[in-house]
Amino acid sequence: MILSCNNVNKSFGITNILTNVSFNINEKDKVALVGVNGAGKSTLFKIIIGELSLDSGEVTMPKNTKIGYFSQNLNLDEDNTLFDELLTVFSYTIDLENKVRELEHKMGVCKDEELNVVIKEYDKISTELAENNGFDYNSRIKGVLKGLGFLEEDFYKKIKTLSGGQKTRVALGKILLQEPDILLLDEPTNHLDIKSIQWLETFLKSYSKALFIISHDRYFLNKIVTKVIELENTKASVYNGNYSDYSNKKHIDREIKLKHYLNQQKEIKRQEEVIKKLRSYNREKSIKRAESREKMLEKMEKVEKPESLPDKMRLTLTPKKESGNDVLTIKDLCKSFSFNLFNNISFDIKKGEKIALIGANGVGKTTLIKMIMDKIPIDSGSINIGSNVIIGYYDQEHQNLNLDKTIFEEISDAYPNLKNEEIRNALAIFVFTGDDVFKKISSLSGGEKGRVALAKIMLSNANFLILDEPTNHLDMVSKEILEDAIKSYLGTCIYISHDRFFINSTATKVIELTKDKANVYLGNYDYYLEKQQNVETIQENNPVSDTKLDWKAQKEAQAELRKKQNALKKIEEEIEKIEAKIKEADDMLALEEVYTNAYKSREIYEEKENLEKELNDLYEKWEELSI
Repeated sequence: MILSCNNVNKSFGITNILTNVSFNINEKDKVALVGVNGAGKSTLFKIIIGELSLDSGEVTMPKNTKIGYFSQNLNLDEDNTLFDELLTVFSYTIDLENKVRELEHKMGVCKDEELNVVIKEYDKISTELAENNGFDYNSRIKGVLKGLGFLEEDFYKKIKTLSGGQKTRVALGKILLQEPDILLLDEPTNHLDIKSIQWLETFLKSYSKALFIISHDRYFLNKIVTKVIELENTKASVYNGNYSDYSNKKHIDREIKLKHYLNQQKEIKRQEEVIKKLRSYNREKSIKRAESREKMLEKMEKVEKPESLPDKMRLTLTPKKESGNDVLTIKDLCKSFSFNLFNNISFDIKKGEKIALIGANGVGKTTLIKMIMDKIPIDSGSINIGSNVIIGYYDQEHQNLNLDKTIFEEISDAYPNLKNEEIRNALAIFVFTGDDVFKKISSLSGGEKGRVALAKIMLSNANFLILDEPTNHLDMVSKEILEDAIKSYLGTCIYISHDRFFINSTATKVIELTKDKANVYLGNYDYYLEKQQNVETIQENNPVSDTKLDWKAQKEAQAELRKKQNALKKIEEEIEKIEAKIKEADDMLALEEVYTNAYKSREIYEEKENLEKELNDLYEKWEELSI
């Protein structure tokens, strides 16, 4: 066990945040911490690392446990380059390396007894250097920086010249390279594009120590975690499995708890009726029996009524005005600033399609959206909006909301012709019911504001929604509501998103924006992934068009691709074998007959070290071939 929380309690003023929170994390567990915004997830992390004190309970870890904590609060030296900042992780290793060099020099000039002393010191420090993986830190730094989306020419830029998102990625890379015994990651996929998230998934899946992750990225959690801890109503519940397993079990548990609650309420009511009847007899014997039953009821452990889940969509969202079949046609679109952003972008959108626009950070997705909305001029090519198309724009910052108004006022003032019942029905779709509609917008969470903004757009005459990162800052429940809204919307929609679970659930088409073209996939995210791995699709998407390749060149390209894929497959098989051997070595080191035998344990430990170095080399080869 690497971490134990036992009856942890925390309040801020009169507000309880955590109540008797208890759970254990073992040495190689990969665990997600989930809950709505404000449930206390970051508070719990800060208690674990000692940044916040707890009111009562205890957090225990083995002595000398190394904790790595990544949050959106950065701790970087602005004057360092990217590479030098990550190099600080290996300062102790570099000191050992320098000592080895010094001793090598001494061995060349020392003699006799002094030489023997130097050799012993050299052997000792060399061994320690090997134990600290002191021979590959440069390649590890480069691998992490590339994985997080940096180019080699970025490595020697000063940190102070980077954007906020880039600095966050550097901080994440720094934590990953530290390889702590337990790694606490608070929203690690923020500011990462899909390719970098996929790299991070691969890295974390192979991470040999404990992981504790806060994330709203459900696709990411499904790939990584094997346990989910949920914070709800200040308490913690533990579920084995990934996010989807947790979601399914949670619904089942809630139904079971509701049945227990209803059955108990039924029994309480029956007992109360019996007590009332016994007292009505007004005899000593019947009164004693009534009192006995009353005591039994008082001692009964009451089952709390579980909170009801948000209602699912009850209405189909239909635009007031129908567009023509051709909603948007883009042909040979080009855009440059002081640099060339993209060229020859062509695609079309038909009525009713739900389109995910994806691509690496900086490829021009937001610029393209602004060009469609005529906020940025085009350099060449054309953008044609179809007949009767009315655009509704969803801004993730919700700048079109008046914070001083209530939810009801925001909608009724925007659409004065709507009846009260129509407004309430529309808001109910986004789970604003009863007195909720009279909440001030300034008091709402990010997710709630997003739902109000979407309701406002969908009540307008818009029949073509353009959404910029609509799931950012939304909790899981708000994301599910948004997914239901998009799926039931009968108009057309295009959105930028890095949320692969959201894309998988809502998209009927995926458009991948690259520097030189737009690749169109007629399906959801899983379909896009499948086609990405397909040889023919990769060949079709090659920047060198098939018309320019002669028959021989095409055959050579296909042969090279097959060769690359075969090499990847062999490396993956070898990785699997070595990981199995490392696990076998770990299991052996845990045996009493081994760890009590210094010679045997040292032999197995050295073998494991060699295997881990070999595994690291294989991962580097895998990354090179995967580019």
